[in-house]
Amino acid sequence: MKNENIKILMVMEQCNPEWASVPLLSYNFYHEIRKRVQVTLVTHERNQSALEKVRGNHTIDYIRESSLLKRYYRLIKIVTHRGAVNWPLQHALSYPIYGEFNHRVSQKYGPLIRAQKYDLVHVMTPILPRYPVKLIDHCETTPFLLGPVNGGVPFPPGFDTVAKKEFAGFNFLRMFTRLIPGYTKTYQTADKVLSGSLYTQNMLKNLFDMDDSRIGLFHENGILASFTETPKKHTSKTMNLLFVGRLVAYKGADMAIKALSTLPKTVQKRLTFTIVGDGPEKKSLERLAGKAGVGNIVHFTGWIPQKETLIHYKKSDVFCFPSVREFGGAVALEAMGCGLPCIVPDYAGLGEYVTEETGIKIKPKSRDHLIQKFAEKIQFLLENPDIREKMSARAIDRVRTYEWGNKAHDMVCLYKKMIRA
Repeated sequence: MKNENIKILMVMEQCNPEWASVPLLSYNFYHEIRKRVQVTLVTHERNQSALEKVRGNHTIDYIRESSLLKRYYRLIKIVTHRGAVNWPLQHALSYPIYGEFNHRVSQKYGPLIRAQKYDLVHVMTPILPRYPVKLIDHCETTPFLLGPVNGGVPFPPGFDTVAKKEFAGFNFLRMFTRLIPGYTKTYQTADKVLSGSLYTQNMLKNLFDMDDSRIGLFHENGILASFTETPKKHTSKTMNLLFVGRLVAYKGADMAIKALSTLPKTVQKRLTFTIVGDGPEKKSLERLAGKAGVGNIVHFTGWIPQKETLIHYKKSDVFCFPSVREFGGAVALEAMGCGLPCIVPDYAGLGEYVTEETGIKIKPKSRDHLIQKFAEKIQFLLENPDIREKMSARAIDRVRTYEWGNKAHDMVCLYKKMIRA
């Protein structure tokens, strides 16, 4: 039931139901929270065309961008989108775009916050914990909530080649974050900061000497109720493996293909492996599958809409995802919601979402170690359908708390607690 008495100012620079990743995640949060409390959403004008289709009678304010910065962003894309995207450099060069948004939001809504027009201010995006929020200067008597923020996870040792492909050498640019005016103040004075991972939580606690009362764990990812299935029954002697994600080096699709190639031919004949996604590594992965002798069981769909991705989740038996640097790992939640046991590296977000009861986690000691262990665990699950069934049921039970409606309920409970305090 909606509580009209609670007025939330929600700032989401990225919020878009038609895009993937952070913009879609933010929209799903917003969509469910606005059912429960009165929300004024403040977002970037780039999201307007998509949000107007689903706005209804809700209040959304679109912050305009100067024509100069629009031209600047086009230049950034030319510099950073050459083959694989240089994300560290793009994040660094894009700061002026966020900086303008941040300044204009503060100018417009600062006086309204000081006039106590809102019961709480919640700033959720950007997700990366590198950005100041000028609105905090106006929240002297209004609770200020930041997050969940997530990021900064390093590559595990032994994956230097992958790190180089992902331009990890540019990560030194993060240190300049601390020099941005207002950055330190944002984290030192926020009433509450939510972290999307244990790694980021510990990083922020150490960096800003935050006590437990001001920082908490709240995974940013969730799933739609449509992704929640009934546990799978396994009567076939074959097993369908699935990978869903961008085809970039750190996602590790090549390691899954290599793992399949090491299995006996008698085992390979009982497997199929579907790779859903697109990216700069796609052609090399197709060549690898052929060269490794598993081209007949590895199938590439390319990019497909999320509704079609759901069909592949439902047709599959096991989610095979060797990503070595996943801040969150929403695809693992989607797979678990569809009753798929997950085989993943025990690192960062994937290691927090997947438990020993819902899948198999492997320490990423090295590339060769992951390949060997993925092969062993694929064969193990193929030969033990009873264990797959138990994992399937427990996976579905685990992700129910991650349904967007349940996450929104928990967030609103936090709002109420902060407002009372």
